Amino acid sequence: GRFRSPLAYRGMQDAGFGLSTSLVRLGGEYQRHEDDLLRNFRKYAHASSTPLLGDSIWHWLALGQHHGLPTRMLDWSYSPLVALHFATADLSDFERDGVVWCVNYIESNKVLPNSLKGILEKYDSNIFTAEMLSEAAGTLADFEQLGEEDFVAFLEPPSLDDRIVNQYALFSLMSRPGSDLGQWLEAHPHLTRRILIPSALKWEIRDKLDQANITERVLFPGLDGLSSWLRRYYSPRNP
Repeated sequence: GRFRSPLAYRGMQDAGFGLSTSLVRLGGEYQRHEDDLLRNFRKYAHASSTPLLGDSIWHWLALGQHHGLPTRMLDWSYSPLVALHFATADLSDFERDGVVWCVNYIESNKVLPNSLKGILEKYDSNIFTAEMLSEAAGTLADFEQLGEEDFVAFLEPPSLDDRIVNQYALFSLMSRPGSDLGQWLEAHPHLTRRILIPSALKWEIRDKLDQANITERVLFPGLDGLSSWLRRYYSPRNP
């Protein structure tokens, strides 16, 4: 009886871009290298990682995604305002229409394999954690074997730092490395909607987000985020 949205939001600066993952965009024989990427990330990242996270594949995958490792995951947010920020953050893309994707994760859970649906029911949750996924699959190969058909799971990552907390982040995770979430959603149109952002509205949306304190200063805490915000804030609006 509360007023909580069942939607995950993803803002993109160019409406022409699809929902391909950074792993797919790597190109070449990317499916063969998924385990290689993750294995070497784990090998070299120990000095900079958080020991309290544990050693599950899902913790490492979330950590890698958060820091730019090519993975089968995509970034989403519970917040539509955060999604609008990412759709209007780069002034060089203001001549292009943007888009905010909205996916109903409660409805998408209904087409999960039974083993995953059982875990959500066990924990009375709509979103997976790394620990919950570990109960279903210890490896990516095990995860792929959970269902014959493609499926998508939404994972709320550990609170790795203030950035991931402030962005109210969650990740989508396709069952197979080469699966395209956009194509999957086309086959399940009742799960999604796309909100187009005309280029002519981007300046107005951007300025109103700044006034609402949805800025790099908040979403990327630290001097880098502060500098990015100030650079954009004081940039002129060219005719």
